[in-house]
Amino acid sequence: MAKELRQIAIYGKGGIGKSTTTQNLTAGLAEAGKNVMVVGCDPKADSTRLLLGGLAQRTVLDTLREEGEDLELDKILKVGFKGTRCVESGGPEPGVGCAGRGIITSIGYLERLGAYTEDLDYVFYDVLGDVVCGGFAMPIREGKAKEIYIVASGEMMALYAANNISKGIARYAKQGGVRLGGIICNSRNCDRELDLLKAFSAELGTQLIHFVPRDNIVQRAEIRKKTVIEFDPESEQAEVYRQLADAIEHNTQFVIPKPMSQERLEEILVEYGLFD
Repeated sequence: MAKELRQIAIYGKGGIGKSTTTQNLTAGLAEAGKNVMVVGCDPKADSTRLLLGGLAQRTVLDTLREEGEDLELDKILKVGFKGTRCVESGGPEPGVGCAGRGIITSIGYLERLGAYTEDLDYVFYDVLGDVVCGGFAMPIREGKAKEIYIVASGEMMALYAANNISKGIARYAKQGGVRLGGIICNSRNCDRELDLLKAFSAELGTQLIHFVPRDNIVQRAEIRKKTVIEFDPESEQAEVYRQLADAIEHNTQFVIPKPMSQERLEEILVEYGLFD
């Protein structure tokens, strides 16, 4: 019997650290022997650079513009850390078209070119955006990604965004099998951050699947164009990302989230000291 391919989308507020978190946790899965593909769904095309050692990955849309539609898979897919397969969707030329179209186009080409091979264990979609809308909803709207994780922190706007994203997930869950697997806290060292994120997750009806402490080793690794696991595999932060990868590997708690009203969200923020 063929194993089930787990397709996972990572959402969260812009600047919250989705791409860094995704690349580090996928490095943990690859180190553990899992076959992983990462599809960058951000026009900045920075979702795979740490796995590729900083290689300037040509995006699917750039390749199409330059070479036409007769593509070969090795033109748009590069192999990085521990065999991780890396693709960047890219975006339209500035001021022209919808950035979300890159995701739709890329996934279509990856399917036609045979990128979704039987040996794959995971596909991760690193998705731009504070809300689940338009082309950026494509991985879940079209039933590609069945699992969603939201990266958040104890900052007010990160939680607003996570709640809004949950509204989108709940809407699409009614149409298909997509479920929220949990909240990943990418810490900003806010006061009472762990307690706040646990309470926030519980209110949504989900779990805080892992708490990633803030550590400057992440920035040092990024400067060297590496994940923490590759840069300093014996470090405490590398072990944190391995634990996150393991938590996702063994996760069985998948829910339709119950988004909060604005009033209820602000009550929680007041309770944990984000508002006076």
